[in-house]
Amino acid sequence: MAVLVVGAGVACGGLAEAPPVASVAVTLSKATAPLGSPIDMTYTFDVAPGQSLDGQYRVFMHLLDADGLLRWADDHDPPTPTTEWKAGSRVTYTRTSFIPIVPYLGQATVRVGLYRTDATDTRAPLSGPEPEGRSYKVATLRLLPQSENIFVVRRAGTYHADEFAPENPAREWSWTTKELAVNFRNPKKDATLYLEYDARPDLFDQPQVVNVYLGSLSVATFAADNRDPLLRRIPLRADSLGPADMVELRVVVAPSFVPATIGAGQDTRELGIRIYHLFVDPS
Repeated sequence: MAVLVVGAGVACGGLAEAPPVASVAVTLSKATAPLGSPIDMTYTFDVAPGQSLDGQYRVFMHLLDADGLLRWADDHDPPTPTTEWKAGSRVTYTRTSFIPIVPYLGQATVRVGLYRTDATDTRAPLSGPEPEGRSYKVATLRLLPQSENIFVVRRAGTYHADEFAPENPAREWSWTTKELAVNFRNPKKDATLYLEYDARPDLFDQPQVVNVYLGSLSVATFAADNRDPLLRRIPLRADSLGPADMVELRVVVAPSFVPATIGAGQDTRELGIRIYHLFVDPS
């Protein structure tokens, strides 16, 4: 989390604030969103003429509740490192994130800025709305109850127990077996399946193949060739979902593997792919 460090150029004792090195703006894909749902945030930085950043900076995104309490932080490295930002240029990118399950509902404020990745943690002076400690109010987002989402029920025996990253307990996943089966309420209109996953392509001569089915209908086929998490958006057409009130979706992985039998550790479970998010979002 970025912390403001006051230094040369910061307004203090009559000294003027340093000129902004860039302007910042963020556009959200939706104005309201339930807890746990995905949201696209498009970041735009316009580097000022004759300006540049004096080192490597990260982007911080803070979501604050009505009392100013931090409810969500999404610090990240921009796709183009700040050391490569050119004077007078525009840097823009879209980042998809899943809103965490936090104990807050209602209007929230999105504040964004840049901070150094070295020990100083210094924030960069930017041009943006409602500046406060080199943090800028770029958007608002109304958080809705998680119950507003389409609840996905995983069928027992088709996945393994949830696991957590020791350094980040909020990062959660579960491994599938060779076939993950889930059920969800039919929205009876076009929807999108968000599937964030990774795999172990290093263990195979050819990557595993993943097929996604609605009943017996294949709606997506792809190679699990990514070692790092990857988010796929898979369209689910209303006519493919059918008329029933509940829908069965299957994620079939071929081949599955048992790490202990192929010299990849002591794990004796049958594994398919590792899933971080499986979310059905009506269009």
